[in-house]
Amino acid sequence: MKFRKLKTLAILALASITSAPVMAQDLLARQAPIDRKMKVVDSVALHQLILNEQAETPAADLYEDWNNHYAHRATALPDTFKINLRGFCMPTDNRVVTSNFGARWGRQHKGIDVKVYIGDTIRAAFSGKVRMVKYEAGGYGKYVVIRHGNGLETIYGHMSKHLVAEDEIVEAGQPIGLGGNTGRSTGSHLHFETRLCGVALNPALMFDFKNQDVVGDYYMFYRDTYQKESIAANRLRGVGGKGGVNENEDTELAIAAPEATYAKDVKFHKVKRGETLASIARKRGTTIDEICRINRIGRNIRLMPGQILKYN
Repeated sequence: MKFRKLKTLAILALASITSAPVMAQDLLARQAPIDRKMKVVDSVALHQLILNEQAETPAADLYEDWNNHYAHRATALPDTFKINLRGFCMPTDNRVVTSNFGARWGRQHKGIDVKVYIGDTIRAAFSGKVRMVKYEAGGYGKYVVIRHGNGLETIYGHMSKHLVAEDEIVEAGQPIGLGGNTGRSTGSHLHFETRLCGVALNPALMFDFKNQDVVGDYYMFYRDTYQKESIAANRLRGVGGKGGVNENEDTELAIAAPEATYAKDVKFHKVKRGETLASIARKRGTTIDEICRINRIGRNIRLMPGQILKYN
């Protein structure tokens, strides 16, 4: 009796073992069409993802290479190009533009200068990837170059300290350095450049430091007209721009911030050729020590024409 039961159990066990591969094969056969469908879905999704990324990061089509050897190198500009300015952050909270883009002292000034003090936080204007973190004694000083998905590259010069590394991914508004006076500089300020295909575009075409904003959600670049537009942008948003200067005064002033940033009675002096701290102090009824204190500069600083100083 026991033998018959053992024999029955053995037969059942053998049958279950031999049928297992058959069941597994059936399962695989049923799964195959599903796998093929999933592969098709995955391919479509992947293709769409690639298209979306290309649409969101047009920089991939503008630049042939990625390297850390040069700050900028001009290549062919597109006839037209739509630059997405959404998701921006102003690189500094300061609203005082001290030097325009364009001809200056017999050479081309490829960016704009914004008054900052040593140690002020400098932030990434848009999200992107840091291409260069370098020091250039005769030029930018300590500077950072970032390539952005909207096609622009931005350059931040004369900083006192770097806060990012090359090839680092940064978000808009992330601190990338501290304000300074390094390199070819006559006073602490931020030299800010916006470049497309390595060609310098006037930041005032896109950024309005006076109002701490961009000019719109997009800037439409036209190769045939952007230089003329640059002149108009300086009139509107640069030194001497609308609402920033009283041309009847004997001294040109920088664009000053509203009450939220400066006191009502704050005043600025734009240095003229040949002026010294002593002559400025006499003219403005103050002292050299007071000018140095409120501008955080030393008595031996070399003044340059066009430099902006607060005097009260």
